Amino acid sequence: MGTFVYALTAVFFLLGLGGIAYGFVLPSGETSKKRMAAAAGPQASGAGRAAPDANQQRRKNVQSLLKDLEKQQAAKKQRPTLRRRIEQAGLNISVQTFWIASAAAGAVALLGSLMMRQSLLAGVLGAFGVALGLPRWVLAFLKKRRQKKFTVEFANAIDAIVRSVRSGLPTTEALKIVAREMPEPVSGEFTKLVESMKVGVTLEQGLKRMYEAMPTAEVSFFGIVMTIQQKSGGNLSEALSNLSGVLRDRKRLQGKIKAMSSEAKASAMIIGSLPVVVMGLVYFTTPDYIKLLFTERMGNLMLAGCAVWMGVGIAVMKKMITFKH
Repeated sequence: MGTFVYALTAVFFLLGLGGIAYGFVLPSGETSKKRMAAAAGPQASGAGRAAPDANQQRRKNVQSLLKDLEKQQAAKKQRPTLRRRIEQAGLNISVQTFWIASAAAGAVALLGSLMMRQSLLAGVLGAFGVALGLPRWVLAFLKKRRQKKFTVEFANAIDAIVRSVRSGLPTTEALKIVAREMPEPVSGEFTKLVESMKVGVTLEQGLKRMYEAMPTAEVSFFGIVMTIQQKSGGNLSEALSNLSGVLRDRKRLQGKIKAMSSEAKASAMIIGSLPVVVMGLVYFTTPDYIKLLFTERMGNLMLAGCAVWMGVGIAVMKKMITFKH
């Protein structure tokens, strides 16, 4: 038993001496270099550290820039002025001319109501509604139509910029080519951008003005890409090429959503127009039968209630068939 204890003690003593020798005797050659590099970690090589640090710093700059752009976009989400809405609709008229046209539309509505022998109160209310509602509806319709035309050609405009940059032209010349070659309204918006840059406006400010005149998601994406590239650097042609692909995919998604919701929209249009069509047919076939709705006070109240409920129903159906993308 005593011999076994002495032997085990000797083994432990030899293992301890080996550990001490391994820890204090410095290795040499490749093993030493590898161990020092492993102990030093990423701080051992300045060249190896510079690239990750540069990329990390660039990422931080892009993130801070995106936060600033988000704050600017949130600050812009206010109701535009009448002058701005006229500009977004593509009309070259003044605010005074718009108000004159609104008053003329109201006067025509009042005259038509009096010719139909309606009460003066009903005529005044109808004229007021037409004067305030109809011109603004026209502005909204023209704005939406203009934005659709712009979106259809915007991806082609970005492709033109990509080809120009890859061929060696500067960004300003690429924008000039788009302003000269693309159809309206893309040509007009890029012409405003180029002309403003000629008088000292920066590219970032010009893109902000373009977004104010054409407030679409596509223009917002374009402004973000151009601003980030200008401040942080990078391959502009590759970034714009990726943006063009995103916009085309977005357009295909819009077409798919439109095709899938076309049946629901047709049903909503039929249901919404059916009461008006039936009332018109009855009025022209047997006017005495429906004339009480226009001549009696109770009939007027019933028409007003029907209009309110029809408006609520149409709003609900529109909400149900409208998809955000």
